[in-house]
Amino acid sequence: MSHPHPELGPPPKLPEGGLRVTPLGGLGEIGRNMTVFEYGGRLLIVDCGVLFPEEEQPGIDLILPDFSTIRDRLDDIDGIVLTHGHEDHIGGVPYLLREKADIPLIGSKLTLALIEAKLQEHRIRPYTLEVEEGHRERVGPFDCEFVAVNHSIPDALAVAIRTPAGMVVHTGDFKMDQLPLDGRLTDLPAFARLGEEGIDLLLSDSTNAEVPGFVPPERDISNVLRTVFASAQKRIIVASFASHVHRIQQILDAAHEYGRRVAFVGRSMVRNMGIARDLGYLRVPPGLVVDVKTLDDLPDDEIVLVCTGSQGEPMAALSRMANRDHQIRIVQGDTVILASSLIPGNENAVYRVINGLTRWGANVVHKGNAKVHVSGHASAGELLYFYNICKPRNLMPVHGEWRHLRANAELGALTGVPKDRIVIAEDGVAVDLIDGIAKIAGKVQAGYVYVDGLSVGDVTETSLKDRRILGEEGIVSVFVVVDSTTGKITAGPHVHARGSGIEDAAFGEVIPKIEEALARSAGDGIVEPHQLQQLIRRAVGKWVSDTYRRRPMILPVVVEV
Repeated sequence: MSHPHPELGPPPKLPEGGLRVTPLGGLGEIGRNMTVFEYGGRLLIVDCGVLFPEEEQPGIDLILPDFSTIRDRLDDIDGIVLTHGHEDHIGGVPYLLREKADIPLIGSKLTLALIEAKLQEHRIRPYTLEVEEGHRERVGPFDCEFVAVNHSIPDALAVAIRTPAGMVVHTGDFKMDQLPLDGRLTDLPAFARLGEEGIDLLLSDSTNAEVPGFVPPERDISNVLRTVFASAQKRIIVASFASHVHRIQQILDAAHEYGRRVAFVGRSMVRNMGIARDLGYLRVPPGLVVDVKTLDDLPDDEIVLVCTGSQGEPMAALSRMANRDHQIRIVQGDTVILASSLIPGNENAVYRVINGLTRWGANVVHKGNAKVHVSGHASAGELLYFYNICKPRNLMPVHGEWRHLRANAELGALTGVPKDRIVIAEDGVAVDLIDGIAKIAGKVQAGYVYVDGLSVGDVTETSLKDRRILGEEGIVSVFVVVDSTTGKITAGPHVHARGSGIEDAAFGEVIPKIEEALARSAGDGIVEPHQLQQLIRRAVGKWVSDTYRRRPMILPVVVEV
């Protein structure tokens, strides 16, 4: 197995007749999925998703792939293939189309409907090409065949990309539920046919590669939900991903069976379920879904609320309910169902919400105490089965953290893929398929691009470090007026602290140290304000560290007169 090296340089020019595969997100992380394929000077992109921030990224709304490596080649892009409609695969599309709005989007009916609704909010009208399983489309030099795969959202597709350099298959996210709610199976005969033709490089979903066996069928959840509905005395509040149509269908079926009405809460939930219903992916009995404004007219034991916030997102409806910052107030006897998995990194936020809901008297049902979620990603048993069908000549695990990628690589090796033909890459690592062999060629820039409100890319790692310091250690400001000629103090120093846990009066001890440092600098002829600020920062920082073992942000202000 080949491994990336931090000292990798930029990849050389792609040899004629070669195919280059460059992941810009989704490797070493769960989210931000984006892969660029290059052949003959033309580019094809598969997916363009977002990553959701963790606690050490305060104030960040979304994290995008880094488009810098393709920014000067936007005219070379023949299309963006979207495998399915989850945010970690389509959420970055508006930001890429801001740079060139006429790049064609290629995907299934539901996937395109979801991204078109999102783009409408950004005032972008995309050029789209709707495809379905079994279709083949020529996209520049890329001959794309689309294959049905089963996932936790309808209409998911894998894509086989044929070029003169060979055939690459990108699975997207998939599993092998043999009893899917919508009857749409992962098309194993199609993958077997591609395997017989010869898959030169397989890019395979790695998320559950560490999990043994097979993922349970989605329909197993229905009986658990019925049990919860049968015992619930008051309102039932369900938190789910706003795109998990299959899970919402099960909630609607249970609500209908137990004589409850359903209201959707949250803009994305209302929008996505409206789209799914209009396109026929969500079956809604007449009169079942009502507007949230009409809930006051219904008794508590006839209400089901479906909202976002299953990952503990601070601004989502469920988190706000837990914090008593929402029009819907949790009361004793309410039942809350978290019908989703825990995305790695979100555990603390989710348990904080669970504790908040429990505090107000809710009975919280989640994956830890009931079977209210099954994964949308193939486990190890399914992946082994899949590799034996596909017989890939080269394998590149994608969509997963490092432990997932490595586990997936081991599964490929067990099924007979030669270890020197298994490429474990990371974001930005270019992999070239030349003469039937996939090898790492170099590395391009593929860092995080932060979205903070309306700003995209303006927040840097340095900015985040400052935010973390401010949040964890507070700030100490020092104000001094000095004579511009002599450098001597004419007013101050005045010291104030916020969030540092140190009383302003305690800084009386450090003022002589500041005065001493500035007197010494004046004697040495140092009068430049920036240098004086550095002296103050060092004097105050050393005193705070020695006295309190803390490292707040020190903000010196020097005014010349």
